[in-house]
Amino acid sequence: MLKVIKGSLSILLILVFNTLYSQDNYKNISREEYIKMYKPLVVEKMREFRIPASIAMAQAMIESGNGNSELARNSNNHFGIKCHEWTGETFNWDDDKKQECFRKYSSVEESFYDHSLFLTSRPRYSSLFELEITDYKAWAFGLQKAGYATNPQYPQLLIKMIEENRLYEIDTEALHGAVVVQAFESTTEILENEPVVFTEVGPGPSHRTLLLMNRRLFIFARADDTYFKIANDFNIPMTRLCYFNDVEPGSELTRGEPVFIETKRRRSKTNVHFAQAGETMHDIAQNYGVKLKSLYRMNSMIQGEEPKAGQRLRLR
Repeated sequence: MLKVIKGSLSILLILVFNTLYSQDNYKNISREEYIKMYKPLVVEKMREFRIPASIAMAQAMIESGNGNSELARNSNNHFGIKCHEWTGETFNWDDDKKQECFRKYSSVEESFYDHSLFLTSRPRYSSLFELEITDYKAWAFGLQKAGYATNPQYPQLLIKMIEENRLYEIDTEALHGAVVVQAFESTTEILENEPVVFTEVGPGPSHRTLLLMNRRLFIFARADDTYFKIANDFNIPMTRLCYFNDVEPGSELTRGEPVFIETKRRRSKTNVHFAQAGETMHDIAQNYGVKLKSLYRMNSMIQGEEPKAGQRLRLR
């Protein structure tokens, strides 16, 4: 499932942890705490930049020592990115050489975002994006081949970190997720949704990446996107774009949210979807490229009614 992770959730978690682990009263962050804290960010980046969440998380955990390294604590740099072509603030730290120059960020979120830009904007990493997004082993060796790290054991370190902490499950969750529901009021059953398949079509206007899902073209919204801005980029009337996405003009967008640039279909190739807690009918319609009215009609629901956690919804 392409469920949208709201930016406010990741920001809230970061603020909470920043308070708990301030410099004045510092306590080492455990692996489990680090994963919980930054999971929304890597999922968001996976959807926006096509970088496996498991790889980004493992890199951050290794490079920052789960956020406990001096570099991470003093410069919010969680990926060990040095000052190459950097015009912002810097932090000197001993690495391969004494007092090397590293990028300094105003927030950890900025570090994760810059890591995504670092990989997507440099030609030497372009071959990574030809790999399957769930093939974390190929990505680990691909990063080493592209020269991301000097340690010859870097791929093995990444793979070990991913497998020991089951980080590959975050990739799966980012693509389709799992729903926990109560069965017979006493036992808990895990119901998994089928993965939603989408493919990259090619470059679009304003350096956007065009994707195809359910045989319909869409993009993932950027941090500063609005429907008006996207409509201008694609030369589509804004009212028409809003119609494609079942929203009213003036509706807000969240980074990583799918935005269709042509009308969605009445049904999906996937048969059913099990609703997650807090998930809306609009979320589900967008995540499968299905018209909202059709989704309501297929499930004999009243317009505006929202699903309950674990509810089985027909998609065709």
